[in-house]
Amino acid sequence: MVNEKLSTAGLAEDGGLDRYDRLLLDVLQSDARLTGAELAERVALSISPCWRRVKRLEAAGYIRGYQARLDPKRLGYDVIAFVSVMLDSHRHDLGLAFEDGVRDIPQIVACHNVSGRYDFLLEVLARDLESYGEFARDILRKLPGVKEINSSFSLKAIKQDRRVPL
Repeated sequence: MVNEKLSTAGLAEDGGLDRYDRLLLDVLQSDARLTGAELAERVALSISPCWRRVKRLEAAGYIRGYQARLDPKRLGYDVIAFVSVMLDSHRHDLGLAFEDGVRDIPQIVACHNVSGRYDFLLEVLARDLESYGEFARDILRKLPGVKEINSSFSLKAIKQDRRVPL
């Protein structure tokens, strides 16, 4: 359990996050649009110490940024594909070239280097199945080192919560 005694820097004495830090992170995950006063009120701190803690959490890399969560369907993306990719070699330079190629493709909204039979797992948005097919043929298969792709399609999203458990 995290020691809840506060040091002057706002971290727990053991160097980890204290209960206020965790509460701030939890509240910001729910609604990052809160004003400084609203955030301070929710975590029972005054505005200045609350603001300093948020800035410290940002500087330490706990908070990587703020963004709006958009609805892909409302924006015309009716297909979510999970694509397993096998490279033809495990050469380091080939893996890096594949990763660099993936970063530049906006339809790929997530990419993970994974263990198991496949090397990478991609989450891809497409307008429809036909456009996904064209994307797979014209874009995915042309990425460096791609030997095999295996696509699965989301039939229904059950949970899409990207909140980190605190």
